[in-house]
Amino acid sequence: MPKCTFCGKSIPRGTGKIFVQTSGKVLNFCRNKCEKNMFKLKRKPLNTRWTEAYRKNNKKE
Repeated sequence: MPKCTFCGKSIPRGTGKIFVQTSGKVLNFCRNKCEKNMFKLKRKPLNTRWTEAYRKNNKKE
């Protein structure tokens, strides 16, 4: 199962969105919240408290 590019959660089969950038990089999103945070709000996963990247970087778990 692929993982969400923004939050790091695993995506169940048949759900989520795949976005392909012009460079060929594939981005997977589990829900609209993650997609909107990355593209529209231009937030970084390391600075967003509810993502796995933030927890790992700041040793919260």
